[in-house]
Amino acid sequence: MKYIVLVVLLGAVFNGVAQGPPITADNPIMLGGNSFTAKTLVEIRNTARGTSVYIPAVLQYLPTANSLVGISLPYLSYDLGEDLEGNGLADIKLLGKYQFLRRDGMGKTFRMVAKTVQSLPTGDKLDLMGLSTGFYEGYYGMIAGYETLKFGISSELGYNWMPDGSMDEFRAKLGFGLPLLKPQYPNKQVNLYFEYTSAWLTERDWYQLLYAQGVQYAAKAVTFDLAVELPLIQQFPESRALKYSLFFGMRYTF
Repeated sequence: MKYIVLVVLLGAVFNGVAQGPPITADNPIMLGGNSFTAKTLVEIRNTARGTSVYIPAVLQYLPTANSLVGISLPYLSYDLGEDLEGNGLADIKLLGKYQFLRRDGMGKTFRMVAKTVQSLPTGDKLDLMGLSTGFYEGYYGMIAGYETLKFGISSELGYNWMPDGSMDEFRAKLGFGLPLLKPQYPNKQVNLYFEYTSAWLTERDWYQLLYAQGVQYAAKAVTFDLAVELPLIQQFPESRALKYSLFFGMRYTF
């Protein structure tokens, strides 16, 4: 089943971002050179092990209209049972993106972006995927997005490499965005998001397909995000199973 799901999500990379950036997915749309975005997206992750609260402070800079660099300094609080409880700095992440394809039309655009995320082992070795592993990780992927005034589609395909650990991951994402208000100036919009994440940990042979339902309010240069993520398919050990994740955050572009 997991191979079928991966093939479907991979196909989305070549077929098709919604108004406003996606919530749990990524976005190939860049807003212009010499601009900054400050944001956070808090995740409350509840699993069979316990609960973790992840609070990243993210700053991104666009040196040019088709390039982006960023850094994420995350704080993590966790209670995973068996006296595994604490808080502090999680794995710092460095982000780089380069837009290599852009095709614009009347009221629509298609774009493709190369992406890398370098995760530094600054967090505790908690084996929390994407949050705090305590191992170096290098992610390399590609994002494609098609956006119109009526809807948006975004997709991502990539591989996360952990040379000294066992959490190598083949990742695919697919998201749909639906704006509820007519385009207006100054910008004011309410967006619904329907986002899927497929993750296959190749060395452990663990697999999960997640679905996130989100809503976003955008006004001028500020957006507010809220989403809940649930597992649709989960082939993880029972002791590591995800119950749900709750996301809320905001971003400001200047």
